[in-house]
Amino acid sequence: MDWFKKKIKTSYLVVNKIHLFLIFLLLTIEDMALGIYYFLISLVIFIWKILNARIPLDVDEDLKPDTYVYKRVDDKELKMDIWFPSMDMRRYPLVFFCHGGGWISGFRNQPNNVSWCKFLASRGLAVASIDYRYGYRNTMEDILCDYTDALNYIRDNSGKLSIDVEHIVLMGLSAGGHLALSYAAYNTHQGNWGAMKGIKSVVAYYAPTDLNDIFMADTKSIFAKFATKQTFKGGMGQDSSIYDYYSPIHWITKDMIPCLLAHGRMDTTVPFSSSLRFADELKRFGVKHTLLVHRKGGHSFDTKLNDISTVHILEKTVGYIKKTII
Repeated sequence: MDWFKKKIKTSYLVVNKIHLFLIFLLLTIEDMALGIYYFLISLVIFIWKILNARIPLDVDEDLKPDTYVYKRVDDKELKMDIWFPSMDMRRYPLVFFCHGGGWISGFRNQPNNVSWCKFLASRGLAVASIDYRYGYRNTMEDILCDYTDALNYIRDNSGKLSIDVEHIVLMGLSAGGHLALSYAAYNTHQGNWGAMKGIKSVVAYYAPTDLNDIFMADTKSIFAKFATKQTFKGGMGQDSSIYDYYSPIHWITKDMIPCLLAHGRMDTTVPFSSSLRFADELKRFGVKHTLLVHRKGGHSFDTKLNDISTVHILEKTVGYIKKTII
């Protein structure tokens, strides 16, 4: 029975919510009003889940961010929120945080990202959470340029921001984790030490490290496949080289900085094997790394589960950051 439940939960129809569409279609055929009512109820539930997605470790402190425009491009302002701890320090060590969303969605002040930022700030860390351009109108080069410019904005304004730019950790969720790993792996591979100055480690949660993994049979998310093709303007076969180029696993060298990877074994959006293979490659080059595994977790397990394993991984993450940054 457990095997059957597992198969149902990770099935193509459930992962992509197609079963809900089929119910809506059948109800619409039977009764138009009932079908529309079901659709609206499903939509409300979906939005409610998004707006209530938070990590299980709530923060009682009344923390508010300072918002800055780090870049203007195509008449659009790109912003970052900086969350500061309540304690006073001359210079704050920084977690440079990047949201997920398949490079085509998500935003810095989404509830799950705010939850992470408040949690880290409550533990004595400043956190910069950034927005960036989306992949459906822009290229990965544009997105990585935004990522770099946001980081350079902090470096250029570290005095007024009270940020210790000699102690930075790059952190990202899903697509944001891909950006963090890509920045670190590429720049260490190329010997761009100015770009890496002050960066002590990378923390990546359920990040795609080899973009080709998105098209594996174990990846059942239509959204993940669509977002990857849309962002990288590629396909399988003769065009797949673009996925190789933008996969951080192909840029690892012995100079790569330490990494913490966190992943749910039951992830059907970004396969668990993506982090496992990345960890193996880090080991092959002698790079310090930590792999935290949630045995029953799926994608975004940090905000979907409220169990001992999730809390343990969150605490281990903070401990790792502090060990490498302070």
